[in-house]
Amino acid sequence: MTEREKVLSVLDSLGIGYKLITHPAVHTIDDMDKLGIFNDGAVCKNLFLRNANGKIHYVVSMLKDKHPDIQGELKPQLGSSRLSFGSDERLMKHLGLHPGEVSPFGIINDENHEVQVVLDSELKQVDGLIGFHPNDCTAFVWLTFEDLMKFINYFGNDVIFVDV
Repeated sequence: MTEREKVLSVLDSLGIGYKLITHPAVHTIDDMDKLGIFNDGAVCKNLFLRNANGKIHYVVSMLKDKHPDIQGELKPQLGSSRLSFGSDERLMKHLGLHPGEVSPFGIINDENHEVQVVLDSELKQVDGLIGFHPNDCTAFVWLTFEDLMKFINYFGNDVIFVDV
């Protein structure tokens, strides 16, 4: 079963409605913009971060146009030591993903619930659908914020809301 199929299977089992689109591989917001992916809802940008000693990992999701100050904004709200981007090796170890595939759906591979999900509070206010890669950079899944929370809560990872 592919990573995408695993995500869709869980969404189906939880009774979560979603819209799936497929497209050529994209790894950045600019790549998505060129394909017109933004037309179906609010696209999210996702970061994979770690604290200074590498013992805490975060998937941070926010609207695509946000540019967070990782040290000045996120670090204090998370009560964390210095933050940095997690390496490709850490991303694979903790979420089973490659660069360009990061999203909250990655927690499907986090069997020990070691990755904290960090969501920008503004996502709660989105009227309509929000979109993420389903652990595959050749597809996009659109769902409501409430259904995203249903997915995250099913896996039991910690969720932290921040203001970006």
